[in-house]
Amino acid sequence: MATHRGSIERPSLAVFARAPQAGAAKTRLIPALGAAGAARLQRRLTLHALAVAEEAALGKVTLWVAPDGQHRFFRALRRSCAITPREQSGDDLGARMATAFAVHGGPLLLIGSDCPALQPEHLAAAAKALDGESPGGHDAVFIPAEDGGYVLVGLRRPQPGLFEGVDWGSGQVMAQTRQRLLSQGLRWLELPALWDVDRPEDLPRLATLRGFTAVG
Repeated sequence: MATHRGSIERPSLAVFARAPQAGAAKTRLIPALGAAGAARLQRRLTLHALAVAEEAALGKVTLWVAPDGQHRFFRALRRSCAITPREQSGDDLGARMATAFAVHGGPLLLIGSDCPALQPEHLAAAAKALDGESPGGHDAVFIPAEDGGYVLVGLRRPQPGLFEGVDWGSGQVMAQTRQRLLSQGLRWLELPALWDVDRPEDLPRLATLRGFTAVG
């Protein structure tokens, strides 16, 4: 819904999450937490991401799941949170994100479930960056991750080429994305970097956060 002087509606929020299935979730943390512990952490991280998205009180919150929406955790979310999970579609992470932006069509912030440091104020700042009345008129906004990726991407409108030719899972994701942004002539803003939880060495910092003091 467009408004006056070129501004656009408040962006919706998409949360990407994998099913908390033992042996398939947070696999790089299994040496530290065990398969069941890593799955429990995935569940807690997903609930945290959804709570932060709801607390930000921006646009509609959607949950995009993998590998499918039939896991009992996702079925429980349907009942308790009135959220209908949508299944991610695409051959790699970039294709799956491009699909989510294409389905939504309008301004959208997309986050994963791996960044417990992300708070509502970060989402509010990202939403402001996409506001049509903000100085600079940004097409995109990012919160980089300390490991070279990013924990949030927001777009005013779908930009499928932005997610092509990126080595997902590597430390070059944000650097390669900057090159894609430049080649497409897009204007973007990067907010201060945050950390995510991928490896055992991330767990001590996670344990300092409220709600995550007992991990595993």
